[in-house]
Amino acid sequence: MSAGFTTVKALLFDMFGTVVDWRESVSAEVSTHLGDYLPGADPRDFADLWRAEYQPSMERVRNGSRPFERLDVLHRENLMTVLDRLGVNSEAVPPQVLDELNLAWHRLDPWPDSVSGLTRLKERFIIAPLSNANVRLALDVAKAAQLPWDAILGAEVAGAYKPDPAAYLRTVEILGLVPDQVAMVAAHNSDLAAAESVGLRTAFVVRPTEYGPGQTTDLSAEGDWDVVAEDVEDLADQLCR
Repeated sequence: MSAGFTTVKALLFDMFGTVVDWRESVSAEVSTHLGDYLPGADPRDFADLWRAEYQPSMERVRNGSRPFERLDVLHRENLMTVLDRLGVNSEAVPPQVLDELNLAWHRLDPWPDSVSGLTRLKERFIIAPLSNANVRLALDVAKAAQLPWDAILGAEVAGAYKPDPAAYLRTVEILGLVPDQVAMVAAHNSDLAAAESVGLRTAFVVRPTEYGPGQTTDLSAEGDWDVVAEDVEDLADQLCR
């Protein structure tokens, strides 16, 4: 185990991409719910376009352009943006279809190693998501994917979206800990850099197909992270010796 982990009592996990496979999960539901309205469209491309609106929509909250809003609301707005971009008349799609599709983000499948790895890590550490998801979204994903969290924390608990420092520090405070007692676990170097900048320990988990087989980012550790792991099982191997 890294020497930096000797004080760590809690592991906080990025959820989208690190613990669950959002791309394949969302694309399957795009095919189910929008197949009749997007004939010939690639559902994975649609999922990628939808996800591409994720950071810009949160940035408007981070920079003060709009008040804090739950990710469910942002996802719904982003869905409408993508439909418009693709030239789909959203009024032709029943609202209940769009509402159900928006809930695809509540039904994400875990990576094959996530549940078993988290279960092992739970024996030694407090484990919880530190995600930009809202509480109900994170709760539904946990139930659907059988993620064994000790706590369900959402962005509205901190009132901030990563990589805003408050997202990390308020979550640490809620757990009654200090930054060097907490490690951020993520498949995204930028998330770890933000966590490290406010004193958290860091663990990088490689997810080379989060964005599909042609992924070009986050294929390896780009910082001096405390731990680098091939997956969550490997993380447990390293931390639970």
